[in-house]
Order: sequence, then C-alpha cells, then structure tokens
Amino acid sequence: MPSLLLGIGLGGFVDGIVLHQLLQWHHILTGERGGEPSTTVAGLEANTLADGLFHVATWICVAVATTMLVRAWQRGELAPPWRRHVGLLLIGWGAFNLVEGLVDHQILGLHHVRDDIGAPLGWDLGFLASGLALLAVGAAISRRRPSR
Repeated sequence: MPSLLLGIGLGGFVDGIVLHQLLQWHHILTGERGGEPSTTVAGLEANTLADGLFHVATWICVAVATTMLVRAWQRGELAPPWRRHVGLLLIGWGAFNLVEGLVDHQILGLHHVRDDIGAPLGWDLGFLASGLALLAVGAAISRRRPSR
C-alpha cells in the first residue's frame, strides 16, 4: 500500500511541476468550467492558490507513504521486492493520471492538459493513455518473477 500511495503522490508532483509550472500548459482552474483564466492577475492568483493546495495534497501522499514505509521497516517487516515496489509505484502514478484525467479534465472540466490551445481533447486522451500505459507496465513489473 505505501508504494501505491507513493506513486500517486509522485505522479501528482510530476503533473504539477512539469505541466503547471515548467510548461505552463494549464493550472488547476484554467478550463472552461474552472473559470479562472491564466491571462489575468486575479486568475493567476486563484490558480496559484489552487496549484499550491494541489501540491500540498501530493506532498501529504508522499509523506504518509514514507511514514508507512519507515514504520514497517522499524517493525522489522520485510520490504517488498524492488520489482513489486516499482510496479506498485507505477500503478499509483497511472491511477493518478486516470482519475485526474477523467475527473478534472473530462467530468468537471476544471482544466485540460493543454488549455493554451483550441482543441485540447487529443492531449487529454494522450494523458489518459499514459495512465493506462503506466498501469500496464506497473502490473507487468510487479507480477514478473525474477529470472534465475
């Protein structure tokens, strides 16, 4: 469970850092239903606050997962094999992409992957496909037995 939660948090950090901050393709509320354009000072202020709250949530996921891992180690529990750990981490990241892509992009329309272009559906579908790919790779890695 900690590995899955760690993947959710790290996936959120990648989304927030790369798409929100570095590329500046969107912010939490820049979609048509989010109602806060990034082209005004008031819109940027609202989006900066929303993005910050999003990063707090992802940080909490990482902190809770790390605490769970350390406590298990302190209890002398065996850590999962690296394949299982990495596989579950990728599954968590993929689950983040799928939930965020379906809920925020499609159902609520708070934002899209690319709010800076006129037709964002292709980018949204690519984001969902990346979530499915991460899930599939994670499942394959976590189930694969080490070769001898």
